[in-house]
Amino acid sequence: MTVIPKDSRLRYHCQLRQSAEERHAETHPLTWRLREDGARVGFEEYCAKEGYQSARQTLTQRTPADIIDTMKQANVRGRGGGGFSAGVKWGLTQVGDHLPRGYLICNADEMEPGTFKDRLLLEQLPHLLIESMIIAGYANRSCYGYIFLRGEYVEAARSVALAIEEARQAGLLGSDIAGSGFDFDIALHTGAGRYICGEETALINSLEGKRANPRAKPPFPGQSGAWGKPTVVNNVETLCNVPSVMQHGADWYQGLSGGLSEDGGTKLYGVSGLVERPGLWELPIGTSGREILERAGGMRQGHTLKAWLPGGGSTGFLLPEHLDLPMDFGTIGQYGSRLGTGLIAVVSERQSIVSLLRNLEQFFARESCGWCTPCRDGLPWTVKILQALERGEGKPEYIEILEQHTLGLNPARTFCAHAPGAMMPLESAIRHFRADFEAGIAHAPLEGVS
Repeated sequence: MTVIPKDSRLRYHCQLRQSAEERHAETHPLTWRLREDGARVGFEEYCAKEGYQSARQTLTQRTPADIIDTMKQANVRGRGGGGFSAGVKWGLTQVGDHLPRGYLICNADEMEPGTFKDRLLLEQLPHLLIESMIIAGYANRSCYGYIFLRGEYVEAARSVALAIEEARQAGLLGSDIAGSGFDFDIALHTGAGRYICGEETALINSLEGKRANPRAKPPFPGQSGAWGKPTVVNNVETLCNVPSVMQHGADWYQGLSGGLSEDGGTKLYGVSGLVERPGLWELPIGTSGREILERAGGMRQGHTLKAWLPGGGSTGFLLPEHLDLPMDFGTIGQYGSRLGTGLIAVVSERQSIVSLLRNLEQFFARESCGWCTPCRDGLPWTVKILQALERGEGKPEYIEILEQHTLGLNPARTFCAHAPGAMMPLESAIRHFRADFEAGIAHAPLEGVS
């Protein structure tokens, strides 16, 4: 077991495993400015590394419509898990000139199990996010921006709060930014740490001081979001692509994938679990799972790969034979999973798939907002069945009941995507490892699950 000194745990979990020699502005737009020692990049250092140049040029030389068109052409897809086009989402705020100025919200809650990529950017490169939000706010005619940050990210909160103040003192937030006539400021809001806030309307409700329940759509936030105003919600990594897209153009961004994928840009990929070198890498989108796992040094000695989650706890399990698939949105979706956040969690042959599922479903059951019955009642029942199978006290019909849950808790029957996301790893685990579930069936008749 690796022992991590208390004062170094934070850096261990968000370590970028690429040296400065490997990273360049033309090929690594998200990470080329990072320091080798993992320390925070301050305002002066960020400016010396071309920081805020894109924002100054964009605000004075381009129109909001032009910026949105460039984002659409670049096809910057959401890096928080959904993969929706940021340009299309931004375009919703431009439907009708009568719409008032609204809000830009950065979703920095990062509650997806096994995910720690945004934490790296928030702690070590906060000014990239600030610059990105200035451009995005201008494009969406936003009057104010919010960074919705999970409360447990204490170091990230300190780093971002300092960056906001540094930018404000430099005249890059507030009134008449860089002499452009654009007024925009940002506030840091630390949330209570709820997974459901990954759903944008639940996040908006929480920001407004309400219970974090999802809202019915339509209307979509682009027309009526925070406090009834047009609102854009984007993930940290998604937004951090914006300055380089504005500076280098859509064709350049599309070319970053090097032909590995129809998607454009790079992606912060990572690996956690029983591997030699857990960490993060900025790689062309479409890089194979095998290459990412090899960069992590492969499985730890004495362990072999049984399965892997490609992008967090709410994605479906893939097998070792799937490692050569391009890690992009379309390809992974064709094999019954999702790219999600792009951070691989490996499962060793020594680990019980049923126990792993029970742990995941306990998390999802606990994090349900309780708004709709299938999610509120279905997820705890799933946990009870998995607990019985884990103890070897299951009944033959339990596996069929679990399969019925994966069909019943789908988007057509639940208010949001929380329960369907919880069902994806369960469905894929039963499909690939049915024998593991059958091993939990008792040989003697037992009472039902209490």
